[in-house]
Amino acid sequence: MWQQVIVVLIVVAALAHFCTKYLPAALRKQIVYVLSRRGFDQNKLAKLFNTKSSCGDGCASCGSCETTPPASSGSAPLKRVIMLRVQR
Repeated sequence: MWQQVIVVLIVVAALAHFCTKYLPAALRKQIVYVLSRRGFDQNKLAKLFNTKSSCGDGCASCGSCETTPPASSGSAPLKRVIMLRVQR
């Protein structure tokens, strides 16, 4: 009996680790949304699943409601160039 309980706990822990690390971001956000609708804390779930809280809670953490663009340093955006060496 105890062996089965321990195996179930290990499998649940492995599944939780898989869900928090390897699922696509859209699916993780959907899981956070569904679990938060069931009564779990959305901020803790978002931190656990490495996503941002949704804009529906009015926390203003995503920045999508801002009317002004983010402040820039006044110069053009930096372009990164990768130099390649061709060996012949």
